[in-house]
Amino acid sequence: MKKIIGLILTVTLIISCNKNEQGDMVVKVTIDGLKKGTLYLQKVRDAALVSVDSIQLDGKTDIVLSDDVESPEIYFLILNKNVGERISFFGEKGEISISSKLSKFATSAKITGSVNQDLFEEHKAMARKFNGKKLDLLVEKFEAQKINDTAQVSKIAKEEASLIRRKYLYTTNFAVMHAENEVAPYLALTELYDANIKLLDTINNSLSQKVKTSKYGLELDKFIKGIKKAP
Repeated sequence: MKKIIGLILTVTLIISCNKNEQGDMVVKVTIDGLKKGTLYLQKVRDAALVSVDSIQLDGKTDIVLSDDVESPEIYFLILNKNVGERISFFGEKGEISISSKLSKFATSAKITGSVNQDLFEEHKAMARKFNGKKLDLLVEKFEAQKINDTAQVSKIAKEEASLIRRKYLYTTNFAVMHAENEVAPYLALTELYDANIKLLDTINNSLSQKVKTSKYGLELDKFIKGIKKAP
């Protein structure tokens, strides 16, 4: 009986991943050096990562995956032979092009065709600068602690707190400026989940009606309400 159930589940997975009809989002993929394997298109559904389409490669050069998108959200490309490495991107209706190299699958990916992805990349570029400064301060604090320079340690701690505030304010302003795009509530949920509730409210109140009713818009509103209800 268990074998029968397992077979049914396997067949269901194959059918669900290999669709005959294209969805309203078409993802055209080029991976330099990729000859064989299975490429999966995945997204989060009900708190689980699920495959919505896949393609088995055997010398194919034209790789096309698709899905129906209710509202823009984060998708993942994953190779079965490299489970730990994924290309993440903002998927939305229309055609999206992704090019990468097999040797640097995630780090060399270039993605075009998604407005939200372009904005997400813009924010990530600035976030990397904040993170670089944070690492510099960690090194400075470590050196100060080694020589027991308490005054310097205290000074660096203040700089760290100031850096966090600046990063939070930058993300808030960025989200408000792009309140008509779904990247705004996504950044609030992923970058400001532990920030002052006022910053989350500021972003939530600025969202367009379209974004408010999107996947991440609804999740942000639910998240804020949960915080306010907590004792």
